Amino acid sequence: MEIGNKIHDLRKTLNLSQEELASRADVTKGYISQLENNLTSPSIATLIDILSALGTSLKDFFNDETDEKIVFHKEDYIEKYDDGYCLTWLVPNAQKNEMEPVIVSISPRSQTLKDNPHEGQEFGYVLEGEIVISYGNKRIKCKKGETFYFTTSQVHYLINPKDKVAKVIWISSPPNF
Repeated sequence: MEIGNKIHDLRKTLNLSQEELASRADVTKGYISQLENNLTSPSIATLIDILSALGTSLKDFFNDETDEKIVFHKEDYIEKYDDGYCLTWLVPNAQKNEMEPVIVSISPRSQTLKDNPHEGQEFGYVLEGEIVISYGNKRIKCKKGETFYFTTSQVHYLINPKDKVAKVIWISSPPNF
């Protein structure tokens, strides 16, 4: 197996430039170019960093089986806590897919980070509570049982104006979280 070719194919699948991958993996663009052209071989640690930036692991990278996992369980989920909210990735390594579903739990009177304009669309379904969607200069309420959908051409984020936790299923296409 030529590692460089496989990294190149993964990077292209994710629509990442060599520079973007290099930045995410904390290496130089030149190193990525040499690696993809099979002019150098990465250390295990560097390969792990690059594969992590590509949304995969050593095991999956070297596994030639094509069994696609269809059902995911709570133990598969990955959680990341940030100031005022928690992201729960419902599909591991979803950044390699065309869409990325997460549950966003927003603490009372908190908000998610502002997301700058980028290519794509986002969809959400409010599971609990009430949120305010900040989309450019607009502020739009969305309650439990309601959905939202928008293109990501404006700065956007979610606000929980209430005194209880709000939960939203948020799907980004292409993956952005």
